[in-house]
Amino acid sequence: MTDQGETADTITILLVEDDAPTCWRLQDALVKAGYEVRTAGTLGQARNTLDDAAPRVLLTDLRLPDGHGIELIRETRRRFPDTEIMVISALGDEESVISAITVGATGYLLKDAFPTDIATTVRDLVAGHSPISASIARFIVRRTQTSAEPPPGPALNTAKLTPREIDILWGIAKGFSYAEIASHLGLSRQTVPGHIKNIYRKLEVHTRSEAVFEAVQQGLIKL
Repeated sequence: MTDQGETADTITILLVEDDAPTCWRLQDALVKAGYEVRTAGTLGQARNTLDDAAPRVLLTDLRLPDGHGIELIRETRRRFPDTEIMVISALGDEESVISAITVGATGYLLKDAFPTDIATTVRDLVAGHSPISASIARFIVRRTQTSAEPPPGPALNTAKLTPREIDILWGIAKGFSYAEIASHLGLSRQTVPGHIKNIYRKLEVHTRSEAVFEAVQQGLIKL
């Protein structure tokens, strides 16, 4: 048993969804896919469940009866940095998406995704990917393309990242898993997390999404 309350083969999920039929459909698909699932219908219930054990994955809606999912994401990221967090919401506006990513979400799917697709996506999330619904990915790209162009000249690189770290950061931005990054760069799979910790420390960030955003801002990588 790990410190996140799971065996080596079981991925534990906390599903936070206040709409009962939606919660049931998602839970059913996740359980059939082999996950161990606990559910909560409110922010308060989710907090109580987290007090018992940290899940490997948190799947949460944003609009909850007693608060906002952003609060839960922020608290979970602070308390359990190894927990993967993905939003499943009907809210696809820019403010909701950017807020969720900024406080610690590493994936964002709209509720129009099929439950079975969401179940498959969880394994991608755990493998190191950052699943994002296509429509959301498009407006993030457009937002980046329409932002002010950086001044001419070399990249800022105020964080003093090494060329190897910039290569790894590019792989993160493309959604590659640790194993894929290692294979592409000819590294050992075990060394990639260490490089990523150094990147986080130098950029003063805590999640993959924050690291990519900061790297784009500094002109270190282009999406």
